Amino acid sequence: MLIAEKLHKRFGDHVALQSLDLRVDAGEVYALLGPNGAGKTTTVNCFLGFVTPDGGRVLVDGVDPAIDPQGARALLAYIPEQVNLYPQLSGDENLAYFAELGGRRTTAAERRSLLTEAGLQEQAFDQRISGYSKGMRQKVGVAIALAKHARGLLLDEPTSGLDPSASYEFSRLLEKLALGGVAVLMATHDIFRARDVASRVGIMRGGVLRRELPASEISATELEALYLGEMA
Repeated sequence: MLIAEKLHKRFGDHVALQSLDLRVDAGEVYALLGPNGAGKTTTVNCFLGFVTPDGGRVLVDGVDPAIDPQGARALLAYIPEQVNLYPQLSGDENLAYFAELGGRRTTAAERRSLLTEAGLQEQAFDQRISGYSKGMRQKVGVAIALAKHARGLLLDEPTSGLDPSASYEFSRLLEKLALGGVAVLMATHDIFRARDVASRVGIMRGGVLRRELPASEISATELEALYLGEMA
């Protein structure tokens, strides 16, 4: 579903990505671990078509965002570290707006079903976003992705700033989406959450994918030691 082939990107003298090969299949959660500046966000932005590679290419279900950015984005949903919603509107109103912006007009019953599926409490549906916690805003973001029927979900530091309970709930949501066939690429530096939710984990440093391994084959403590070893 999501493929990067020999991906290279430079910003001035800074090499952000060096010959990156990456694949995320439908129904898989892939955690891309690395410190700030490792190239994680640049990778996500290449899939979204916001950044054009200097070499190599990315494909979203066979669509190259550098050639057809709108076609690629139609297949994707994106949840950044801070989900940007309209604070003066309710969760339901934001969902209605963004769903229609994506070409789908929804009924009130459909939106309530989507918000429930995303884990938002019913009493929050009609509350203004300005009163939401970060975890609640992310759930609206997931509902928007569900409304779009996105084939791929891209996340950039999604658990940053969440309390342990909200982080756990968000991980379970990602697992649910993957069971529905969505390909999930999560850029993060949260080692323990990556181990908890991912099918595979990749470790990036300096724009290079240093290691890649199935999450089931390593404990969180072992992954932390491996990560620290790659950063040394």
